[in-house]
Amino acid sequence: MTEDIATLTSRIAYENRWLRLREDTIRRRDGSEGLYGVVEREDFVVVAPVQDGRVTLVEQYRYPVRTRMWELPMGMWEERPGTDPATLAAAELREETGLTAGQMVYGGEIFQGAGYCTQRGHVFLATELSAGAAQPEASEQDLISRSFSFEELEAMIRDGVLKDAMSLAALQLLRVKKLL
Repeated sequence: MTEDIATLTSRIAYENRWLRLREDTIRRRDGSEGLYGVVEREDFVVVAPVQDGRVTLVEQYRYPVRTRMWELPMGMWEERPGTDPATLAAAELREETGLTAGQMVYGGEIFQGAGYCTQRGHVFLATELSAGAAQPEASEQDLISRSFSFEELEAMIRDGVLKDAMSLAALQLLRVKKLL
């Protein structure tokens, strides 16, 4: 066997416009069999808008965890799979914050949860920002956009106010690449 885990059978257990849940019967390297539930989702983008020493975050209600959360602007286009990540990042930034970036720098990729999900995230740093009107989707009608200094952002992370994993990962990725 050349793969660490071989797929024996695969079936779609559930599907909607945002995701597909696949159930795979697998065989491990040692010959034992098991079951994997795999969430298939389109790629998404995470954008860190930075200007004048400030980072713009959005806050919105996240139904699955029943709380409002601060996070970087992010999203995916379910109805336009395969969209160029830079195009998607510019559109999500404008939609959620009203900001347009004069420069977008690609920071790298992250995975939502590689143990259960195929979704890949593309991280961008947006600079040279100009303001406009936000155009939130119906599901984002409660969205709030606000800029924070780096000191405030660090305090939010330290104090557990900013706890969105994708935002935390994106910020760290941009930081270690010396883009922040």
